[in-house]
Amino acid sequence: MKWQRKRFALPGDLTGITCSLLPVHPFIYGVGQNTATGSYLSPTNAINYIANKIQGAGEVDIVVTMICARTHDEFINAIQGFSGVLPLPVFSQVERMAKTAESLNITKMQIPAKTIAGIPDPQTLSTNNSRAVINAGLIEKAKSEASSGASVAGLLSSVKGFAESRKNILQGMADSLTGLLGKSTTVWVFQGKGNGAELADKMKKEIPEQDAVYTLATLFAGDIDAIKGMMHDTDTTLRK
Repeated sequence: MKWQRKRFALPGDLTGITCSLLPVHPFIYGVGQNTATGSYLSPTNAINYIANKIQGAGEVDIVVTMICARTHDEFINAIQGFSGVLPLPVFSQVERMAKTAESLNITKMQIPAKTIAGIPDPQTLSTNNSRAVINAGLIEKAKSEASSGASVAGLLSSVKGFAESRKNILQGMADSLTGLLGKSTTVWVFQGKGNGAELADKMKKEIPEQDAVYTLATLFAGDIDAIKGMMHDTDTTLRK
């Protein structure tokens, strides 16, 4: 288990995602370093924050993604690339806060929510992108069943609700799926399964890009097979 550079992209066979989610970024009160010129968070401090959250967990399956940058513009571009693939509200919020801080030349700190000890409860992670991929997959399955001998009645049953505009919807979903599957970005990833304290210790070793001053790290924990399916080896990963 170690930090690796991975290509992050939606798979064509994406299923629903329900897991614990814990992001950390420069605009969380008490975490980022707030100065007259802005808010900053190093990779080391971000990962230490997440490591402390899983320290007391028992057996846990985790993926931690990390985006880091040395300049404000690089940070915003990296967030946009990440949220373009998985547009969860928290990533859009961080992007808005970063842009607000830049335009006002001050840092707006996020008011801290009620402190949560350990890993948050699981939640359903649903975005327009993930719903589109899942729906497209269901439709492709219906088309496949039809081509393998399913009756016309069976096909109509499989795509019930889309019958009146079946052709247009199928084409639109196919075009949408092609566009979504073409999106990707590169992030740092740590993944592992085991005792929380053990994972926390390994996570803090050889943290990449320690000279970066802007960081967004996100912990996914629990039933995360779908998240793991979004991680793909890069040429750099394969050479190591």
